[in-house]
Amino acid sequence: MKNSFLRDTLSDKVFLKNLMTLGIPIALQNLLLALVGASDTIMLGSLDQNSMAAVSLATQIQFVQNLTVSGIIAAFHVLGAQYRGKEDKRSVDMLFSMTLRISALVSLLTFLFCLIFPYEAMGIFTDSTALRSIGERYLRIASFSYLLTGLSQSLLAMLKLYKDTRTVAYISLLSVVLNIVLNALLIYGLFGLPSLGVEGAAAATLTARVIEMVLAVFAVFHKKERRPDIKKLFSFDRALSRDYVRQLIPLLGAYLVWTIGISAYASFLGHMGEDAAAANSLSQVVRNLALCFTRGLAGGASIIIGYELGSGNLERARVYGFRLSVLSLLCGVFTSLLVLLSIPLAPLTVSLTEEAGRDFQEISIILAVYVIGASFNSVVINGMFASGGDTLFDCYSIIVMMWLLAIPLAYLGTFHLSWPVWAVYSCTCLDEVGKIPWTIIHYRKMKWLKDLTR
Repeated sequence: MKNSFLRDTLSDKVFLKNLMTLGIPIALQNLLLALVGASDTIMLGSLDQNSMAAVSLATQIQFVQNLTVSGIIAAFHVLGAQYRGKEDKRSVDMLFSMTLRISALVSLLTFLFCLIFPYEAMGIFTDSTALRSIGERYLRIASFSYLLTGLSQSLLAMLKLYKDTRTVAYISLLSVVLNIVLNALLIYGLFGLPSLGVEGAAAATLTARVIEMVLAVFAVFHKKERRPDIKKLFSFDRALSRDYVRQLIPLLGAYLVWTIGISAYASFLGHMGEDAAAANSLSQVVRNLALCFTRGLAGGASIIIGYELGSGNLERARVYGFRLSVLSLLCGVFTSLLVLLSIPLAPLTVSLTEEAGRDFQEISIILAVYVIGASFNSVVINGMFASGGDTLFDCYSIIVMMWLLAIPLAYLGTFHLSWPVWAVYSCTCLDEVGKIPWTIIHYRKMKWLKDLTR
């Protein structure tokens, strides 16, 4: 059976081409974004542990915004990919307009919250006055970049839908390189520039987001075949809007519930002290770097299967789904090995106390198990299930495994039972590992094999 799977997969040139065209560039984009976070952590961590921990906690707000926008874009990709399979540009443009409007609203609210209440926002994640003060300085500048996030990500989503992932990768590469270079210049004060520390990291992020926005606008509008109809930005199609909202609500609900849960995990560890917060900050960098390819595979899976479902090729979509699920497990095992290899290497890049270094080693072993479940669930749930409109499963599984199991245990361990850092961190990893059997059972029901177009 293994030989048959490999032979059939490797001989399917169309599948491999789509996987390489979509999965690899999306994975590269995720890698580049992760490198920005890594550069912030490493450069600030080389100055002092508190700057690294504070900025990591501050960016949890951006993390919530990014995942909220990702949920909005996921709904766009679910329907947009199927209408692209039917070559219905009018419907794609209408869906894009809805996506852009909602993403812009989310970005505006995030910007205002971080600009007006930065110290209070930091209080969500830590009770350390030192960390809250550092994070406040970062958010006052970085908040302006949050205003652009929803707009630029919606435009890049349009490029992905038209399979122009190469341009997305180029834009991301330029933005990331600029961000990292500016990080070095402004954090350390190279070439006669002032050493700005956390303010420098925030200014670098803002500058990179402005450049990314300009390039995304040009890339989307300079080709007529994918240029959205501006007149539809404020138009309304009742039937299509109803279909969009039907996909958006469970997807956005799942993304929000998951994102707030992940931020709660960071808050628990942030309240366990500065050493625990620093160790968790470094582990987040390792996790984001390690899961880049998996996220690319999930993004590619959503569009690949969506095209087939919209074209009426349900059997081909089923075969592609099986291949992608197997590949997700293989990616998970590979990712786990990368995490284990990072244990002796990552602490060398930053300045950690002895206690923080020990915490990092312990939680990294747990992280190595976590990424296997995260890889499988990401591709199958967020890629395959979502592509056919089977979006409620993700929300149900997150509520049960994260909010009814993992978060209560982590909360008790942090605030009432005085558990060690590794034990609380283990609780935060229960959701992805526990979902695997549930996900397999639901996958075999094939409820995700649906054509959603009108």
